[in-house]
Amino acid sequence: MHRQSPILRWRRYPERYRLEGNRCTHCSKIYFPKKHLCECGSTSFEEHQLKGKGKILTFTEIKSSPEEFSDMTPYCVGIIELEEGPKITSQIADASVDELKIGDEVSTVLRKFVANGDAGIIHYGLKFKKNE
Repeated sequence: MHRQSPILRWRRYPERYRLEGNRCTHCSKIYFPKKHLCECGSTSFEEHQLKGKGKILTFTEIKSSPEEFSDMTPYCVGIIELEEGPKITSQIADASVDELKIGDEVSTVLRKFVANGDAGIIHYGLKFKKNE
């Protein structure tokens, strides 16, 4: 498993736990993850807190996963279009492939990603869950 330094993980907490992106102050386009150069050519941005709500554009079921996710298989991964516009790839939690369809509305939930060994650190992050 690729291990990141504690400092790099700490710097990415706003993205991993709060869906913190940024918005161009010139054209108002919203980005996630954060960008430093907008499509309009501007380099002026302000932080933007994304709501964590969106819809499924496409999805698939993972049956053969990397070793660190093998205890979770099968699981679903999809491309989610957030209400604010950005599209992100994310695991879709608590649903089988048979329960999902394109266009389903989803929201973020905090879930376990991986654990470093049986007695190691557990890493959490945001995933999406189909709205009831």
